[in-house]
Amino acid sequence: MEVKLGFGSVPKPQYVFVSKEPDHCWYMLSEDEKRIPIYERALTGVITGIEVNKKVETKFGPTQKNDLYILADKPYIIRSGSESYFSQSLLLSLDVLNFEQLPNPLTIAVSPGESNVVFCTIYDPITYRSVDVIWDGHKEIDWQGLGQKVSLKINRIPNLNQETIPISANTTASEINAVLIAQSDTYLAQLNWTPEQGREYLQQKYGKRSRLQLTDIEIMDFIDYLKLQLTQNCPT
Repeated sequence: MEVKLGFGSVPKPQYVFVSKEPDHCWYMLSEDEKRIPIYERALTGVITGIEVNKKVETKFGPTQKNDLYILADKPYIIRSGSESYFSQSLLLSLDVLNFEQLPNPLTIAVSPGESNVVFCTIYDPITYRSVDVIWDGHKEIDWQGLGQKVSLKINRIPNLNQETIPISANTTASEINAVLIAQSDTYLAQLNWTPEQGREYLQQKYGKRSRLQLTDIEIMDFIDYLKLQLTQNCPT
């Protein structure tokens, strides 16, 4: 991506929001909070991260959103309601993609449905093929669990050998949790933390006494903290 020298706009990610309108399905916000329609149906770029079930304050009160980070001509963040059909179809599509496909450019497209519904479809921009998802039984899907699994896959949590944990569509939430617990065990041992030190930190930070009580996101945050302590304790 070319860097332009001189005066210009502040280099920060551009938020993109999802909403079904008569002639468009997503939009941006200007500095004075006015909607700027985006008439193109698709955005092509490289997915760099995702945040699921993120608590966001809006003018209507607190709500949960999913943020998908994409690097294209500039960094974009596609924000959608965690319980929206767009978010659900996005998670289903990302769950199907494998580790070989994810680093490549992908096309995120909006597809209008009935009423105010907007679906997400992911395409391979080279082959023009869409990622097929199965909606049968979608009402019984554990969306929070699926979001955590997709988050782990997209954000590339490394294992103890700094390799990517193989997470597939068949990986269960308990298997993911076991991997994260094992990671934290190793870092705790390297730091020589006692069980009581660990419990005290968890109580202070998360209000919980055991790692088994933490959500996957909280365990990931705990692992990041432990890795930071190891880095700071390493001799230079």
